This record gives sequence, C-alpha cells and structure tokens, in this order.
Amino acid sequence: MLAHQGGWDEILLVVAPIAMIVLLLWRATRAAERRELTGDEPGGAASGPSARG
Repeated sequence: MLAHQGGWDEILLVVAPIAMIVLLLWRATRAAERRELTGDEPGGAASGPSARG
C-alpha cells in the first residue's frame, strides 16, 4: 500500500514511533514535576484505603 512512495512513507515509519516516545516521556516528566510541586506522592500516607478509616 505504501511501497515506493518517494521515501516519505519510510520516514514516517521511523519518525512516528520516535515522536510517540518523546511525547510520552514529555508528558510523564510534566506530570512528575507537577506532583513534586504540589507535594502529592503516589502511595503516600494520605492516599489509599487505609487513610480513610
């Protein structure tokens, strides 16, 4: 289907996965920085079922 289209399809096969990895790492870094700034620690003393009772 995409064979011999002048090279742009092969570029997409390389660039698309790299772009997805970069996007996921960027979002994870932003979320970690946001958690650090607000002081929210996943699994900390104030979270989870044992903190309710």
